[in-house]
Amino acid sequence: MGSTQSVTASARSKASAVFRVTSGNFLEQFDFFLFGFYATYIAAAFFPASSEFASLMMTFAVFGAGFLMRPLGAVILGAYIDDVGRRKGLIVTLSIMASGTILIVLVPGYESIGLLAPALVLIGRLLQGFSAGAELGGVSVYLAEMATPGKKGFFTSWQSASQQVAIIVAAGLGFALNQWMPSSMIADWGWRVPFLIGCLIVPFIFVLRSKLEETEEFSARTHRPTMREVFNTLMQNWGIVVAGMLMVAMTTTAFYLITVYAPTFGKTVLNLSTADALMVTLLVGVSNFIWLPIGGALSDRVGRRPVLVTMAALAIVTSYPALSFLAQAPSFGHMLETLLWLSFLYGMYNGAMIAALTEIMPVEVRVAGFSLAYSLATAVFGGFTPAISTALIHLTGDKAAPGYWMSFAAVCALSATLFLYRSKAVQLRLAV
Repeated sequence: MGSTQSVTASARSKASAVFRVTSGNFLEQFDFFLFGFYATYIAAAFFPASSEFASLMMTFAVFGAGFLMRPLGAVILGAYIDDVGRRKGLIVTLSIMASGTILIVLVPGYESIGLLAPALVLIGRLLQGFSAGAELGGVSVYLAEMATPGKKGFFTSWQSASQQVAIIVAAGLGFALNQWMPSSMIADWGWRVPFLIGCLIVPFIFVLRSKLEETEEFSARTHRPTMREVFNTLMQNWGIVVAGMLMVAMTTTAFYLITVYAPTFGKTVLNLSTADALMVTLLVGVSNFIWLPIGGALSDRVGRRPVLVTMAALAIVTSYPALSFLAQAPSFGHMLETLLWLSFLYGMYNGAMIAALTEIMPVEVRVAGFSLAYSLATAVFGGFTPAISTALIHLTGDKAAPGYWMSFAAVCALSATLFLYRSKAVQLRLAV
């Protein structure tokens, strides 16, 4: 009886820790999704231009610029977390992220303060990017280190699963806003309301993060690497970092394609209603939430490599045909079918990938190494997916052109996976 109670208490304790650590991920993705969905309104408020294409491109360029700060944040804040601990480090990343969010909410439009408006929005995005560079790695490593033996894939998958909750909430808020407010009011100031709600939940997340306990694995370590040692270790393992970046390429491209870019794609390219685009995105978030833990749990049972290889191969051969099917006959149903398929590929792949990435990184710089690989992938692939997708459609005249970009990212991911799992050194490290 006592043993059963002890197991139940342990499970509750771990569930509570998962909730506390992933709450910051919720805020990050909540803001990132809102920026993508309200891109047309943000473009009009801060980046007025002679054409809608030019205005959107400037907006998505600022969106992408935030991702260029991620590698810097990954190394600096990642090294900080590897030094002071997971708990203290994650509170710092949350503070920086929140300051960027508040800045975007409070900045007046271009008509009020001129060029200062887009400059301040850019600073807000750069702060968010700098923070997010280490946030994902810090959370993923925390989950990996606290995981029940043999269930690391399942536990680490909740890093991404928490982001899907943010997408569901953000899409739901956007849908409600669309029903309650006329479009002119939303364009004027209504789009700021969801961002304001994001600011209001910040104190609650701070309270949750402050109650985090340090992981036993980190507490047991006797040596804490200096910044110089972190840099040296990362340089010595540059091949693993680059391969890790390419392995993440499919994850980050698929995610920003089906969530951040999808609403804008549905409205401006396929000419679907705002309500339809939001509803599809909400359902995709639910789908992602389901498939991510399944992918992680499956990788615990059959291994990371089979799941990663299978999903990457399917993405290579189906991405363009799926988007071509949608472009030729755009409708709510076809958009839902297409994005749910891409959601399945993303969820299953990412569920296995996060655990794999924590396993291949040197333990001394686990947060910095994971964060750098993930941030580089997000900077090169994911963050600029909306801009590249918009440019590809404009240059080719093919509404399904984002499928080429998705397939390319999947080729990179498949190649990296085969390389990493062929390496004897990685195999040995994974077995530990």
